[in-house]
Amino acid sequence: MALRLTEQPSLHDHLEKKSVAELIREINEEDKKVALAIEAVLPDLEKLISAIENQIRGGGRMFYCGAGTGGKLAVLDTLEIPNTYGVSPEMFQCILAGGVENLVLDLEEMEDDIEEGWKLLEEKHISPKDIVVGISASGNTPYVLSTLKACREHGIPTGSFVNNPDSPISQYSDYPVEVITGPEFITGSTRMKSGTSQKLICDMISTTVMCRLGRVEGNRMVHAHLINNKVVDRLTRTMVERNPSLSYEVCESAIKKYGGLTEAEKGLKEARVI
Repeated sequence: MALRLTEQPSLHDHLEKKSVAELIREINEEDKKVALAIEAVLPDLEKLISAIENQIRGGGRMFYCGAGTGGKLAVLDTLEIPNTYGVSPEMFQCILAGGVENLVLDLEEMEDDIEEGWKLLEEKHISPKDIVVGISASGNTPYVLSTLKACREHGIPTGSFVNNPDSPISQYSDYPVEVITGPEFITGSTRMKSGTSQKLICDMISTTVMCRLGRVEGNRMVHAHLINNKVVDRLTRTMVERNPSLSYEVCESAIKKYGGLTEAEKGLKEARVI
């Protein structure tokens, strides 16, 4: 079997002998390559995101499926979406090797489990209305590969993003994305460039879908949950910009009363304040 690109020797050597300045400059040089690698596959990423949008518009859900760094980053994405965009946590979910509830235990040995992923999806009552997106730097993670195989057997749409070409996981994806980031700064440490590409792609998926679903107006998170004072202030300032005849205090009071910016504007319109 050919050595995967993500496992190829680093282009940098004798790291233990280098200064802080040298190390961070060389890490930065490698990191610059990530955005360019993603740029090269934007057409494939567009197909994947469009498929996710279509499934969600049809009443389905999107499930990330991952292990290790990629799986953890996917969990982070799903945790942030509900508060940021005011949607149900059911819309974006993650099937993580070892279980999301055990995230901090770092059970990376579970990436070799070939049964758990599909079992967890069955518990979520997975159906062809949904879509499952596998994440794997190597493109060969048994946990992810076996889950995507099972999905295909049951007629469930699949997507993936990996960091090696011609990967087995891509072969079992309806919408594969192969982001070729090359050898890592530290040989085989895919938490670095591969992980960075995974975080960027998760951001692109969730942000694009939320924009497309109308959860953003202009460039503002108008449906954010009122989870802290920072969010209340952000929504209040947005409301003042949109309704300059109203004071900050009136907007803040309305947002707190009605539970959000959109709801506040609707309530004040019904009350003929605006």
